[in-house]
Amino acid sequence: MRPLRADARDNRARILSAAEEVFGQSPTASTDEVAKLADVGIATVFRHFPTKVELLEAVLTRRLERLRDRAIELAGDDDPGAAFYGFFSQVVSESASKLAIAEALGAAKSAVGQDAKQAGTGLREAFGELLERAQKSGDVRADAALPEVYALLIGASRGATAVGLEPPVRDRMLALLYDGLRPGRTP
Repeated sequence: MRPLRADARDNRARILSAAEEVFGQSPTASTDEVAKLADVGIATVFRHFPTKVELLEAVLTRRLERLRDRAIELAGDDDPGAAFYGFFSQVVSESASKLAIAEALGAAKSAVGQDAKQAGTGLREAFGELLERAQKSGDVRADAALPEVYALLIGASRGATAVGLEPPVRDRMLALLYDGLRPGRTP
């Protein structure tokens, strides 16, 4: 595949940004709404993404890659505990729109594509690095393994979204969860 021209790259980026916003607000939104927000014709949307499912997969992949990249960036932070808990909070606070995109894919009866799976695996690995660093610094209990902590991340994200927690309530929920992750707690 040859590289895209600059205007085509710009259009693709605008389409992805618009789709993330549109589908993040409503899983049943249309590609027409995406085209309108991106200020391109519907034919331009379909030239880049021949189906709505391909567009949704691209948006989900982009979202996961952005989170993965943020986790990788935070892995070099001087305060591993703050990096871990800050990232955890970010994922939970942004989960509603990500879950809406995943819901739209599910409604389209589509499994998550290979690119999104790879981005998800990369995110999990980068989160594991944040967890390991926070454990080494003594900010997270050593007996908390990645599978259960990642499950807590997913559960907190889905729970906060499912019941529509307001930010202050979400923050108190996270404070309780974090209290259980800190050292000094018995299993």
